[in-house]
Amino acid sequence: MLTRSATGDRVLRHPEEPPIGAHLVTPRTGFVHHGIYVGAGKVIHCGSVSGFLPRGPVEEVSLWYFGRGRPVSVRCSAPARFAPQEVVRRARSRIGEDQYRLLTNNCEHFCEWCLHGRQRSYQVDCCMRWLRPWSQRGHEYDLAVR
Repeated sequence: MLTRSATGDRVLRHPEEPPIGAHLVTPRTGFVHHGIYVGAGKVIHCGSVSGFLPRGPVEEVSLWYFGRGRPVSVRCSAPARFAPQEVVRRARSRIGEDQYRLLTNNCEHFCEWCLHGRQRSYQVDCCMRWLRPWSQRGHEYDLAVR
């Protein structure tokens, strides 16, 4: 059975299997980790978390490894631009790629590209909007000091 989380995502209940091509999310300390469900209990994601910050190649792992004991949810957002099998094909085409960059090529960028054909991270967007007033204040201060 799937239930809704506070964010509107559908929380998976063991032993339920998500739909093929589903955008999966799982909470981590300070961020939400993203992956694409490819069937047979497997998820493709990038930036495996070993320590505080994620890093590492795009890889296929078990659903259990992806969640690491935390709840896993199906992200409920805009419908995918591609059919589920194409989403899976796109995800698999990047296995082994090792170009993780927190602000420009993270796990959410990867999933958005697989599903919608564009790289975007709403988490990064939100963080940058939050930081913008602080960075503008710093520039004002720099100008006033000179």
